[in-house]
Amino acid sequence: MLKQSEFPAEEELVLCTVTGINPHSVFATLDEYGKRTGLVHISEVAPGRIRNIRDYVKEGKKIVCKVLRVDKEKGHIDLSIRRVNETQKREKTNQIKEEQLAEKILEQLAKTRNEEPAALYAQLSEKVLTNYTGVYACLVDVALHDASLEKLGVEKTFAKQVTDLVKERIKPPEVKVAGDFKLQSYAANGIELIKKALERAKETQAKTTLVYTGAGTYHLTIIAEEYKEAERALKKITENVLTSIHKDKGTGTFTRHEGGK
Repeated sequence: MLKQSEFPAEEELVLCTVTGINPHSVFATLDEYGKRTGLVHISEVAPGRIRNIRDYVKEGKKIVCKVLRVDKEKGHIDLSIRRVNETQKREKTNQIKEEQLAEKILEQLAKTRNEEPAALYAQLSEKVLTNYTGVYACLVDVALHDASLEKLGVEKTFAKQVTDLVKERIKPPEVKVAGDFKLQSYAANGIELIKKALERAKETQAKTTLVYTGAGTYHLTIIAEEYKEAERALKKITENVLTSIHKDKGTGTFTRHEGGK
């Protein structure tokens, strides 16, 4: 819903849709700027010599471009694909996805208020974009840090409705780390000693789960809001469990899994 009516700034990253491909250039519409058309010269499609431009772009494909030059009088916009790195692509794509989520939240509210989603979006964005880079950034601040929409000038009833809804829809991010304990004890009460050791896994504020997977193996999963918190919990748990089993003359190891699985 947030469409810019003016031209983009030079060096700005923009989301585009490829609309035409010539032997030496690509035409693309700028999705965020009223579908204005920009041009990517073949030299700005990819580094090195290009034999077939269609090996790099397809009509209808969404691409992230950097704005090189803008001629407002002629309406010309020169774009580059090759000057956008992978990190920039991810960041821009994520920004668009986040704003789309903000739109969906306001669409849901618009149904209950029997209003047009675009009108609600415009009403909210007018107040918040002077303080935030996007509507979604504001909604995250409201949901996770109790930012006040009223203080930004949003009408009281509307502000409360948005606040209540975003607190339902936007949850704190989660970080997951995981691995396997391999525990053994040959003592007469070995099972009890292993249970005692595994109880030490509960001595943390992070959310943890332990699942027995067979052959003396216990799968540990830790979920936290921040990576550092998850790492601290993992260090504490592994130290506590292994210290306990070793103290009781058992054996134990921990193997971490990559990717939190």
